[in-house]
Amino acid sequence: MSNEKQKQIIVTGGTGLLGSHLLLELSQKENQIVALKRSTSKLTTIEKLFRWHFNGSSKEFEKINWVNGDIADIDSLLEIFTENSQVYHVAGKVSFQEKDKEQLVDINIKGTCNVVNAALEKKIQKLCHVSSIAAIGRSSNNTLTHEDIPLDNASKVSAYGFSKYEGEREVWRGIAEGLHAVIVNPTIILGQGNWHDSSARLFHQVYKGLKFYTNGTNGYVDADDLAKIMIQLMNSEAESQRFIINAENISYQQLFTWIAEALNIKPPKHLAGRLLSEIAWRVLKALSIFTGKSPLITKETAHTANSNYQYSNAKIIKETGYHFKSIEETIKETALYFLQDLKSGI
Repeated sequence: MSNEKQKQIIVTGGTGLLGSHLLLELSQKENQIVALKRSTSKLTTIEKLFRWHFNGSSKEFEKINWVNGDIADIDSLLEIFTENSQVYHVAGKVSFQEKDKEQLVDINIKGTCNVVNAALEKKIQKLCHVSSIAAIGRSSNNTLTHEDIPLDNASKVSAYGFSKYEGEREVWRGIAEGLHAVIVNPTIILGQGNWHDSSARLFHQVYKGLKFYTNGTNGYVDADDLAKIMIQLMNSEAESQRFIINAENISYQQLFTWIAEALNIKPPKHLAGRLLSEIAWRVLKALSIFTGKSPLITKETAHTANSNYQYSNAKIIKETGYHFKSIEETIKETALYFLQDLKSGI
């Protein structure tokens, strides 16, 4: 019998939308799975997701060893990482609120630096780092954006985009120091999750009666597809590369129409052009001073909603041969789960 230690799978950010779907996939393939969580994190949402996918069974969920750890604390990472580890670094902060700039730096840059340094010190097998499409420059001539376009105008980049770019630079620094790593740059991730957080909020907002749509276009990917691709990349010879992970480029009008139809409600009918969007974010920002609540629309999101962003998935398809699920199918599956949650109160 071989004395070789069985590999250990470590996931940061396991309670988030992507992290939970990654753990769903890993639980069907791996036996030694460690998921980091903060001491204050609750597992209710992810456990419910597991039961949904596995017909009420908790067997797969119980495979996961949940440990308290924080990417802001390198000592906790050094206690968990081992030489036979594969590390999926999913944890990150997504925000376009001005008040969150410091958190974006602490989590997306300093936190990633800690993950990279711990990985180097422990000589892990391989790291899969979840960056963002926001860390890649945009094509300026109506062609598809690809992995080699640099983020060369920091003054026009959101604080979130800049933090993901700098976090990705930490991974490239680790690669230069001998780290085996691969980077994924997903577009907007859709899937079942916390309906008050991340892109899952779209379903809640549309259900409440969204009246307006914008002229913009963006890229989308199913959370399960992204998780499967990450696992495939981790177990391949691919490294020292980044890959855009995008299933389809879809207009916001089409996206909201599909969501509304899947939720059995009327889709938004009114176009919110650039002028109305510019007014909206300014008004909501002013109101937030009095309400203390984060504005739903910010300067960055208003600009994005009226921009035509389209992304190439040619590189990842060439590397893996993966066939993406249609976004319309993703929306139908997610809406079904949302409506079930609605009956139990969300």
